[in-house]
Amino acid sequence: MHGPMDATDLAFAGAVRQAELVRSREVSARELVELYLRRIDRYDGDLNAYRTTFDERALAEADQADARAKGGDTRPLLGVPIAIKDDMDVAGERTCHGGDANDGPASADGEIVRRLRTAGAVILGKTNVPELTITPWTESPTFGVTRNPWDRTRTPGGSSGGAAAAMAAGLAGAVLGSDGAGSIRIPSGCCGLFGMKAQNGRVPTAPAVEPWHGMSTWGPLSRRVADSALFYDTIKDGGPRFSDALARPPGRLRIAVSVKTPPLTGIQPDGEQLGAVQAVSTALRSLGHDVVEHELTYRPALIAGMLSRYLRGIADAGRAMPHPERLSRRSRGYLRIGGAIPAAVVQRAKAAAAADAQALWPDGFDLVMTPMFTRRPAKVGRYDGLPAIVALSASIRFVPYCGEYNHTGQPAASVPAGFTADGFPLAVQLVAPREGEPTLLALAAQLEEALAWPDRRPAL
Repeated sequence: MHGPMDATDLAFAGAVRQAELVRSREVSARELVELYLRRIDRYDGDLNAYRTTFDERALAEADQADARAKGGDTRPLLGVPIAIKDDMDVAGERTCHGGDANDGPASADGEIVRRLRTAGAVILGKTNVPELTITPWTESPTFGVTRNPWDRTRTPGGSSGGAAAAMAAGLAGAVLGSDGAGSIRIPSGCCGLFGMKAQNGRVPTAPAVEPWHGMSTWGPLSRRVADSALFYDTIKDGGPRFSDALARPPGRLRIAVSVKTPPLTGIQPDGEQLGAVQAVSTALRSLGHDVVEHELTYRPALIAGMLSRYLRGIADAGRAMPHPERLSRRSRGYLRIGGAIPAAVVQRAKAAAAADAQALWPDGFDLVMTPMFTRRPAKVGRYDGLPAIVALSASIRFVPYCGEYNHTGQPAASVPAGFTADGFPLAVQLVAPREGEPTLLALAAQLEEALAWPDRRPAL
């Protein structure tokens, strides 16, 4: 039995619990939307998580959800207010990609948004991203700086930074992000959230076709593993239900821990980040898992292949915009860098991805754990106005562990790893082989119970 829930607890309850409350008619979808609109009005002027909210439209959708609940509808996300990252189409709204190089409203929902609506979700608004979703910090020359709810002097990460800030601050019931080189995992790690990138091809990308040459995918950021599993079950193509993986322990797993950065990164993780790895290693051993220090071997061809797909993907996406001339100077610099990579190089990189995955994966292990970052996320404005090559170098030095798994196509997740002495969230990355999402989710759920990260909220 659940007791009465106050407004703040309800705002942080998550998609699974909110859907239960709406279906049982203990809470109305309208109450949820009104709650979030009030919280956005109160807190988002400082955070800048949202580019726009759809107040009247969301309230109308909430009323429809309440009518369905009254009629006994049991859709899995019925009445849950969801924020959409502003790189996915919502019918009748602009998809800005963090700038003004795009034109008018989308004529139809993207396939993921369509599936969320079919599952009963209410679309609350669109969240901010860096221009062209390039950087691991969310600062746009058009829409301003997005701040981290845990420390408003720092970035919430990127490119799903607005989504992460909204989720961490209790400004949505669920959020959709995307990940082309870490953009679900990075902001999740910056904001104390769980964020899994499913394997490539698991989730539809329409209307985009092979975004960033097949490296990009979409998925949720959440406070609880169960919320991400439910969200994925409503949007993914086929395969086992991810929610079912949470009903049973994963068994004893053999986990490789690798902390060294790939070659030429020029930096190693600092004490805080190594402490996060140590804390999770200790928790995993206490849960009965076999945790072994085993450094990965990053072949130069893998790193080159990942960077070629990433940079050429940025260039192709930017050039396809109706008004690329409106892009910022830095984004145009990325377009020049990526545009210099021959298409044949990208095709060879894609063809080598499976072999690169096999070469990177250590024999005899079920999962791999790495740090999420080399240090805390940057102060806001740290890279403002600096050219593309400097931003690219800073990105690689901050988060060198993520893009490899977009290239290999494997599932990977940012998992909360406790907090620093001054209350800033820490994280590690867990990686699975292909088809390994159920194992990854089951282990993350074990860690959630052991570390109790959803119990902590930022002071707003």
